[in-house]
Amino acid sequence: MSQPSRELPKLGPKVRALRRREILSQVQLAERLGISPSYLNLIESNRRPLPAALLIKLAQLFGIDLHAFGADDDARLVHDLLEAFSDPLFDGHLLASTDVRDLAVNQPQVARAMLALYTSYKTQRAAGEELASRLDGEDATGPDRSLLPSEEVSDLIQGHMNYFPELEEGAEELWKKARLDPEELYPGLIRYLDKQHGVHVRIARGEAERGILRRFEVEKKILTLSELLPTRSRTFQLAHQIALLAGHAGIDRLLADAHLTTDESRGLARVALANYFAGAVLMPYMPFLEACRAERYDLDVIGRRFRVGFEQLCHRFTTLRRPSAEAVPFHMIRIDVAGNISKRFSSSGIRFARFSGACPRWNVFAAFMTPGMIRIQLSRFTDGATYFCIARTIHKDSSGYHAQQPVQSIGLGCRVEHARQMVYSDGIDLESAHSATPVGVTCRLCERTDCEQRAFPSIRHPLHVDENVRGVSLYAPVPLRVLR
Repeated sequence: MSQPSRELPKLGPKVRALRRREILSQVQLAERLGISPSYLNLIESNRRPLPAALLIKLAQLFGIDLHAFGADDDARLVHDLLEAFSDPLFDGHLLASTDVRDLAVNQPQVARAMLALYTSYKTQRAAGEELASRLDGEDATGPDRSLLPSEEVSDLIQGHMNYFPELEEGAEELWKKARLDPEELYPGLIRYLDKQHGVHVRIARGEAERGILRRFEVEKKILTLSELLPTRSRTFQLAHQIALLAGHAGIDRLLADAHLTTDESRGLARVALANYFAGAVLMPYMPFLEACRAERYDLDVIGRRFRVGFEQLCHRFTTLRRPSAEAVPFHMIRIDVAGNISKRFSSSGIRFARFSGACPRWNVFAAFMTPGMIRIQLSRFTDGATYFCIARTIHKDSSGYHAQQPVQSIGLGCRVEHARQMVYSDGIDLESAHSATPVGVTCRLCERTDCEQRAFPSIRHPLHVDENVRGVSLYAPVPLRVLR
């Protein structure tokens, strides 16, 4: 008996958005695809699925990656919209989650426009609050939050799934061209900078360049590194500078991405992409992937082998997305003790809060209580997905005894079905429901009513306060009891 054919995904709104971006009519695009305008109209209205042959033809015609049609973008857009609409600002409008999902799937451009509007509202409100605090005489010397280049750079990286093949190829080419030796990587990069770019590297004493870890003088061609940097960080900075000096074509192309709308965003993106290149140089793709598989992602062993730090390792884990040579799909988050997220990326499918703080039940916060120790957690989210997560604190490179030592926490994880590939899962009962810690994305989106750490009411449960009864949380509904 023949098996029923699997229904192809309906991607009509994405086809329509692509057509409008290219300023084409339905007749013009239908002619290029070799189909009738009426058939294209049915596809765009989701009344017919998009066949694989037409999908490939669209990708070739407009020079786009097939991943652009992936479901992950839809899920991320739905999640961001749900978080935005969880703002108390919308409480009176009684929006259902199905309404939000329909908007994201059928009108993605409108959905993104609404997100942009909400983001602008949030940043302008923050700027207004900062101005008000200054007028009240409060000390408000923090950064101007009316611009958020870091968010645009995060969107760029997430859009590429944190994998940039051009930069990987550039790093591999550098190894060949400079004839680098893994045992002599630091002096090898110094020699390459001297011979290829005429750059002299010097090490400065801490008091001479206080607060500066790397400085490049363009006219003099002098790269100064602080003596306070450990050798692994000096090596990383050398590779970073090579990426900037080489004027890598891949970086320039990526900086033209529509996600980056300001000079500040493009400047921050250049730094992030140069850091990616540096990580690919210190941890070459195939040797690093083989080490990950052989050592089951043991951070201590792999870190010593490649002479890199904990954060560099975690970040590199998330970039191993080469087709036919993929690693475990990880997510990564970096957070401070105040809950500020300074780095986030998800290849595991986990969703991070974009407009508010993360769930305090997550082990990335518990790591602050045991500095330097790896914390392990099975995290079960409200959608039923379970993730195997590890977390550990890190210190920034020291600037001396009297310098402040900022502490951050790094969270790394994957879906539970990949957990056995990690050495940290040994001895953990991954199938037990009791082993998993209930975690949410944000309080407003979380449906759990029995959380003693809830800070805000859920949008799914209206707030009812009874001054005569106190539950596990002020915002947790109290079960009704029949008095006898």
